[in-house]
Amino acid sequence: MRRRRILHGAAVTAAAALLPASVRAVASPAAATDYPDAQWQPASASNWTPSRGSSPRRVDLVVIHVAQQAFTETVGIFRNAAKKVSAHYVVRSGDGFVAQCVREDGIAWHAGNWEYNARSIGIEHEGWIDEPGYFTPVMYERSALLTAGICERYGLPKDRAHIIGHHEVPGSDHTDPGDSWDWDRYIRLVNAA
Repeated sequence: MRRRRILHGAAVTAAAALLPASVRAVASPAAATDYPDAQWQPASASNWTPSRGSSPRRVDLVVIHVAQQAFTETVGIFRNAAKKVSAHYVVRSGDGFVAQCVREDGIAWHAGNWEYNARSIGIEHEGWIDEPGYFTPVMYERSALLTAGICERYGLPKDRAHIIGHHEVPGSDHTDPGDSWDWDRYIRLVNAA
């Protein structure tokens, strides 16, 4: 029995070594994420900025986005070095699956305003602002758990002053998360988490 486990482990290790690096990065263990229920799906290093200095970066906002894309395409955009955009997290509509694309100590390029990028965590949600069917109960619940965890890690109040929409970022020409996003429900779920 022990020999079988050793052989199985060796086969798994050998198979993993044959995978291209881009696939191995997606299959990284959950321990590589800041949020335990997220899977690491890294953005291109060309699409975010490492934090400077030895002290942790100051975070005082969570910015809520709607991607205007499907989940897989959103993650793919963040991986494309030519796109110059990223977010820390992406939440899938159908099952609430959470991908982490930028570590929280990094500065994701999501808000369109450097000051806001530097002081916030960005969460993209699969879907389109004019298609409220994408805003499923499970997506709201899983996103709210994620946001509650971020608020707890950074000591942020769980309110609309600290959890904002992309459209509320100064200088933004975006309208997401849009009129169909249920802010009352979302903040209630964040506080219940």
